Amino acid sequence: QWDIEQNTLAYKLYKQSAVQERHRHRYEYNTDFIKQIEDVGLHISGWYQKTLPEIVEYKDHPFFIAVQFHPEFKSSPMNPHPLFDGLVKAGIKNKKQN
Repeated sequence: QWDIEQNTLAYKLYKQSAVQERHRHRYEYNTDFIKQIEDVGLHISGWYQKTLPEIVEYKDHPFFIAVQFHPEFKSSPMNPHPLFDGLVKAGIKNKKQN
């Protein structure tokens, strides 16, 4: 189970503070670099068991979110995963007018 911090893009997309996803087992976030990553603007918004970062985002960006799991496994054209649905909606909202 992943704990999602409130007042984040991840929370806005999921509409809940805990989710279940399939971890991408080959890669992990090196927690030795949390301070350096946060110093350049990335924010850890989702944690696995409060020890392993699973979701990071830029708070001041229209839509930047990165995850350590497979949202595509829970997505279909008629029932998109919240991350894909949010990406498409953000693209429509922020598209440049010609």
